[in-house]
Amino acid sequence: MSDTQEATNQLLDMNLHEESEKPVPAMEGGIRSESEHLRVTIGATVPTGFEPTAADEVREKLKSPCRISKDRGKIYFDIAVESLAQVHCLRSVDNLFVVVQEFKDYQFKNTKEEVLKDFEELAGKLPWSDPLKVWQINTSFKKKKAKRRKASQSAGQEKANCGQGDKAEETGGKKLSSSTSESHILDYYENPAIKEEISTLVGDVLSSCKDETGECLREETEPQVQKFRVTCNRAGEKHCFTSNEAARDFGGSVQEYFKWKADMTNFDVEVLLNIHDNEVIVGIALTEESLHRRNITHFGPTTLRSTLAYGMLRLCEPKPTDVIVDPMCGTGAIPIEGATEWSHCYHIAGDNNPLAVNRAANNISSLLTKSQIKDGKTSWGLPIDAVQWDICNLPLRTASVDIIVTDMPFGKRMGSKKRNWNLYPACLREMSRVCRPGTGRAVLLTQDKKCFTKALSGMGHLWRKVHTVWVNIGGLHAAVYLLKRTTQVFIHPSEQDGERHPPW
Repeated sequence: MSDTQEATNQLLDMNLHEESEKPVPAMEGGIRSESEHLRVTIGATVPTGFEPTAADEVREKLKSPCRISKDRGKIYFDIAVESLAQVHCLRSVDNLFVVVQEFKDYQFKNTKEEVLKDFEELAGKLPWSDPLKVWQINTSFKKKKAKRRKASQSAGQEKANCGQGDKAEETGGKKLSSSTSESHILDYYENPAIKEEISTLVGDVLSSCKDETGECLREETEPQVQKFRVTCNRAGEKHCFTSNEAARDFGGSVQEYFKWKADMTNFDVEVLLNIHDNEVIVGIALTEESLHRRNITHFGPTTLRSTLAYGMLRLCEPKPTDVIVDPMCGTGAIPIEGATEWSHCYHIAGDNNPLAVNRAANNISSLLTKSQIKDGKTSWGLPIDAVQWDICNLPLRTASVDIIVTDMPFGKRMGSKKRNWNLYPACLREMSRVCRPGTGRAVLLTQDKKCFTKALSGMGHLWRKVHTVWVNIGGLHAAVYLLKRTTQVFIHPSEQDGERHPPW
């Protein structure tokens, strides 16, 4: 047994011993038993169209069954509370929330007054206890993570600034070592597999709130959790009420039940009321901002979300040693996500705009700096390069690329619909040249579907469409096309005309 496990077991035994001396009757099986058997349902919002991809990631990484909601862009899965850290490491999810209760066939009354009256009485009927325990554990993780990150940054700066003095170096080294030794307990994002320490935090929370009715929990959390808001997401045409009316009346019910203070901006707890036709789900948010903001620090006019970039990369199933190219990288969201998740592949980010290439390089540098601060040592780097080039004349050898993944210009913020009629055929032709015949794949995102379909129809001998995913990009109905390179060898037009062609 490791030192960490021994320390954790001792702490759990101490908690059990202390609880046995209190007049409050201990639950059967003790804290450890309850923490091991505390299971909750987690909901996650994902890019619309990529729900099956996100569900596959959950099954692969969490070994948990996952179902796709009828409400587009949401998935649900059950986990043990010890797996909460791993949930935050999922690459395909935007926001997370713990489900309080799900009503698969909620019977709405005929009039607005009756429906809103039911919402006013709903809070007192919900099982808040376990979801609030999970929210409390999640909040403790975030606070300790933020504290450790600040300590790591200050220790790293001290070590860098005190390189001239041996004594200063020794002091900085001790602080850095101390910070690093705490990282395996506190940093649940970067170390998701450590469950013993999570069990300790779970035990601490469970030992302070044993009343399953939620009364004890409300008393414990009232001093810390004073502000809340209710957010209602509603879809369906048969509702006789608005989202604001549902949030207002249900929020009043929550306020009356917990005695919390409503605050729409500076809130501690966000209660979610998701309504899709007759399906009603009440949840508590676990993320303050979307997880898709994990890699990009220098944004451009059309920066792609990291979660969407992950879904596109996962579609083409990268294998070790694959060469993956994004010929129109913009800020580098796709290759950076690829280099982070598929580090055994080689990624190339390219664009014809020098500003875009500069932003991509800055984002790569920021990610390396973050990695160095986290590990407390010099990073070996990422398998990625940024290059400025012409998409229609790539400086790459013929049949040298395994996968092409890119976000093509929609003709809205970048380029124009008119230019796309010439750009799309030229892009597909050059992509077919550099992509390996028979095994090469391409995943291309575009909103200009008419132009793309026309361009692809002229490349049927080089590209075969395998799958199409319909997505929503900022309110625009777009499509992600998965293409397979045919076995036909690319013949350069200059060879057909007997002219000299570029050496690559």
